[in-house]
Amino acid sequence: MERVEGEAGAFSVRLRKKPRYVIQEKCTACGTCAEYCPIEIRDDYNLGLDKVKCIYVPYAQAVPACYTVDQSACLYLNLKECRQCEQACGTDAIDLDQKEEIVNLEVGSIILSPGLTEFNAKRKAEYGYGRFANVMTSIEFERVLCASGPFMGHIERASDKKTPRRIAFLQCVGSRDLTVGNPYCSSVCCMYAIKEAIVALEHEPSLAVTIFYMDMRTQGKGFEEFYERGKQQGISFVRSKVTSLKELPDTKNLIVHYAEEDGRLKEQEFDLVVLSVGLEAAGKASELAHTMGIRLNDYRFSRTELFSPIRTSREGIFVAGAFQGPKDIPETVIQSSGSVASASSLLASARGSLVEEQTYPEEIPIGDEPRIGVFVCHCGINIAGVVDVQAVKEYARTLPHVVFAEQNYYSCSQDNQENIKNLIREHSLNRVVVTACSPRTHEPLFQDTLREAGLNKCLFEMANIRDQCSWVHMQEKEAATEKAKDLLRMAVAKANLLSPLKDQTVPVVQRGLVIGGGVAGMTAALELAEQGFECTLVEKEEELGGNFNRIHYTLGGSDPHQFLQELKGRVMDHERIAVHTKTEIASVTGYVGNFKTALAAHNGKEAKALEIEHGVIIVATGAAEYKPTEYCYGGDERVLTQVELEEKMYADPRSISSLKQVVMIQCVGSREKERPYCSKLCCSKAIKNALTIKKLNPACEVAVLYRDIRTYGFREDFYSKARAAGVLFIRYDLDSKPEVTQAGGTLSVAVTDPLLGERLVFKPDMLVLSAAVVSRDNEGLSRLLKLPLTQDGFFLEAHVKLRPVDFAVDGIFLCGLAHFPKPVDEAIAQAAAAAARAAIPLAKGKVAVEPIVSCVDQAQCFGCGICEYLCPYNAIRLVETEKGKKAETVSASCKGCGLCASHCPRRTITMGRFTSRQIEAQIHAMMAD
Repeated sequence: MERVEGEAGAFSVRLRKKPRYVIQEKCTACGTCAEYCPIEIRDDYNLGLDKVKCIYVPYAQAVPACYTVDQSACLYLNLKECRQCEQACGTDAIDLDQKEEIVNLEVGSIILSPGLTEFNAKRKAEYGYGRFANVMTSIEFERVLCASGPFMGHIERASDKKTPRRIAFLQCVGSRDLTVGNPYCSSVCCMYAIKEAIVALEHEPSLAVTIFYMDMRTQGKGFEEFYERGKQQGISFVRSKVTSLKELPDTKNLIVHYAEEDGRLKEQEFDLVVLSVGLEAAGKASELAHTMGIRLNDYRFSRTELFSPIRTSREGIFVAGAFQGPKDIPETVIQSSGSVASASSLLASARGSLVEEQTYPEEIPIGDEPRIGVFVCHCGINIAGVVDVQAVKEYARTLPHVVFAEQNYYSCSQDNQENIKNLIREHSLNRVVVTACSPRTHEPLFQDTLREAGLNKCLFEMANIRDQCSWVHMQEKEAATEKAKDLLRMAVAKANLLSPLKDQTVPVVQRGLVIGGGVAGMTAALELAEQGFECTLVEKEEELGGNFNRIHYTLGGSDPHQFLQELKGRVMDHERIAVHTKTEIASVTGYVGNFKTALAAHNGKEAKALEIEHGVIIVATGAAEYKPTEYCYGGDERVLTQVELEEKMYADPRSISSLKQVVMIQCVGSREKERPYCSKLCCSKAIKNALTIKKLNPACEVAVLYRDIRTYGFREDFYSKARAAGVLFIRYDLDSKPEVTQAGGTLSVAVTDPLLGERLVFKPDMLVLSAAVVSRDNEGLSRLLKLPLTQDGFFLEAHVKLRPVDFAVDGIFLCGLAHFPKPVDEAIAQAAAAAARAAIPLAKGKVAVEPIVSCVDQAQCFGCGICEYLCPYNAIRLVETEKGKKAETVSASCKGCGLCASHCPRRTITMGRFTSRQIEAQIHAMMAD
């Protein structure tokens, strides 16, 4: 990036494109060039744990799957010698005379996502990284554990290549550390350490794993449960500060010196130490910021504001992912979609003006005789480490109607996709079977390859020999290979009966419905409206704003009242948004693109019914504060929740001036058996209110009783400010919770301080409970919309990482506290993300229906209604015909689960690509000797 000029909607961007020395369009990634290259270099992807040739693909599934030449090591580029790769290439794809190019772009908006970099562990010399052979970083250990990594998943020490027996993880290396200039929390280190520890135990069950930590920060959805899983699997968690490491010269083992919570110095011996390194801003962040004309924060990440978390300081330029600050994968994906929504709003008037619809060749006739091609995927150790893929390929050639069989290293790679297309034409294949990994992730890719080769996409079948063979039968290689053959035989038997099926399209009503009028709901409605779509916003309360109406202070000083009033004003005044307060959802029918929702608007004793048609739904119903039943709450007016304290301070600041002591208790109703999750907000909220008390009454003593302080990211700064302001932080354990009593008008709070090893007793003027965030009564809405809930009552997304704002039901999306507790900036980003996802079918104006859906033979149906009753997606309905009631499939709603077909008493329902004949053929093939 060399220069950016102009303004939002009309940027001129000048790029300098470095030479690859390989012509991307010609490269098939066959690897012949690398075989002839005489120079080996450090493999940066595997962090130097192995080597690659000077001409290489960065990693196995890189996009594009094209080779590149390392300019600094190439003999020809530096000494004008060699050129062996150029001579070996059979497609003339190598051009060692390539030069830099200047590319000029005219764009309307810019999204920045340069990522970040890991902390250089050598800066913490006391841990011996780079000096001690058996100390590695967590990023390196990730590659060690990877099945396709440098050691094929085998864990070994650098000093003697032996499998370690004892592994230690040291947390906060380069995070929460003023000495290296990174006082912030990197947010992800606790979770990735637990993940790596669990994966290591899966590889080597006899390992002894210890994690040394200060606070365990597992604040995301499902994270606390994962932490508990780690404990159950035998991981030892030691709350401590590691001071130094010492290497034993004879064994190269490591002595970990650490201070326990009570100050006692201890040491333990380990075979391998993993440093959980923190995350820092991208190496060229300052240079990029200068070019873009945007501001960075104190830690060189992109500066954003609390209420606009995806907007940089320059209009029209947005930020996505870790450039805004360290964050986990779900938050990164969410923010990425959110930035798309903001960019789309800016460019709404130009939507579709440069789009070219993908065209496919006309489908070729397949004839009567099946000609099946089988492609067996090697996939590194992922499959071939267990399954004998060569034997599976040879077995494929013996099966009926298989005219071609081949083994691919990575069948999903770009070069192999091209190879499959060429082989379809060369061998006149009319059906294709791939034995590889999960069809859930890769089937659409292979289907698209068939379409580009002129075959109908439904002439494809996939056998999952990774999840169902190599992964689950890791210790039974011969049996896994035999099972792979069984699965292949079944897939081929079904492929013999495959026939072309046509995609269906359904028109979309270009209007959205947002359920819930809090900050997330209003943001989602605005983002949809700004993209040019009509939107209906439904709120059951009399006033918009939800929980945020009770927020009066923020960390950092942003004005929540001004923000909320401006947001409400923009929503109420927007010409494309229809707002219905005091209104609830009475019923919902239809499917993606064509929903019909009945609203019940309450006005006194009357309820006015209104029906609207819309194409998508966004659920933003929020959550609520838990009302404690413990710690004398409700029985003493001096015992408040954090929200109640905030309202009290705002309504009457003078009421704080007389307080001498305030005690706060964390995790009230959270991280316990009834609610095992962390409510994510409570620590930051307590610190915010503690700082507010100190500001209003500096003489007041504030004590926070906590289990772990979870001020992740840049919130750590405020934790430091609170300690500097004199706020006391005293930890307690779950099995020794604080005790609150009343006697003679005196409120007492007793807690055991593990640091002092003594029982402390406070006599506070006020006790504040950091109460859990709990789900609202979501069951009614979940039934209406056929949406799943978690065991804690929050809505369950389609996939925690890949689809964090989608539901399994098409056309319905999720954001805000209805998904899980989160701070307002994350709720706003998720609302924008939901709007971005919802806008896709609205912008297209139609949705495609997979041919996997069910089909009813109405001539045989006698209208019993069993299918309609059982369908979890409301995709089957009874309709009146001339011959009485008959079942009918609503194709856009059908997910192809087959429940209707399996229960039909007359077998009148068939499933596309899963007919009874096909399934029976698979069963017979499975039982065949």
